[in-house]
Amino acid sequence: MNVNKNEIYTLEEAQAILKVSRSTILRLIKKGLIKTAKVGRQYRILGQEILHLVSPELEKKVGDIYRKSREWVYDGIEKPK
Repeated sequence: MNVNKNEIYTLEEAQAILKVSRSTILRLIKKGLIKTAKVGRQYRILGQEILHLVSPELEKKVGDIYRKSREWVYDGIEKPK
């Protein structure tokens, strides 16, 4: 799928392009890794933001933030012995 940097995408279209769940894309928005515009109750994402997210320079940063955001889920859970 081609991403046009000047096209505007919905949250669902961005999910399909990035192949991530709704909760993951919302987490990336909340952390500021994807800049969006909110129109009513819906997010709009510029194609340039999607391309910026998958650029090699950001790959490590995105991975680090994702892992860090997932840690809190497992902090309260005791590991089985």
